[in-house]
Amino acid sequence: MKPLLLASALAASASLAAAAERYTLDASHSQVIFSYSHLGFSTTFGMFSGFEGEIMFDKDNPANSSVNVSMPTKSMFTGWEAREEHFMSDDFFGATDEDLITFTSTSIEVTGEDTALITGDLTMNDITQSVVLDATLNQTGPYPFGPQQGTPTAGFDATTTILRSDFGVGAFAPAVSDEVEVQISIEALQAEAS
Repeated sequence: MKPLLLASALAASASLAAAAERYTLDASHSQVIFSYSHLGFSTTFGMFSGFEGEIMFDKDNPANSSVNVSMPTKSMFTGWEAREEHFMSDDFFGATDEDLITFTSTSIEVTGEDTALITGDLTMNDITQSVVLDATLNQTGPYPFGPQQGTPTAGFDATTTILRSDFGVGAFAPAVSDEVEVQISIEALQAEAS
């Protein structure tokens, strides 16, 4: 009897694992935008794009999905080169070309038909903190044209708020706000089976 139970459990595990399909981020249509208050006078914006990542996406059971994303710290763009250089200096990141910002999901709580809270480990400046993304599934379906035409595609938006001081980059807070608002929008295409 025990071998039969074990075989059934293994088959069930394989079935669950197979349900989540691998999607890779479309770097040309995925962005992370951040904003913070500068001395109460203005809101300053910056972004990351061109980053890499994958989603193991289970359409039938989204809680069984996972997200893994990484981006070079130095890929930050703020629209002003001197500000970017300051952010990469020892006042903030002291970043090298090899430094990455990563996010790896640890759990997903489905909150509605197209919404979920994605909890994960955000690592920045060699410090890891748990953050929660308030995520919305915008759309799924075949890519409509071009070389990717027909490829299953999914699009998501998400928001969160972090304290930069939690990651060791809290210089000039609270005059320059410690709170950083983060907006994420990504497209991901189903990877070819290997």
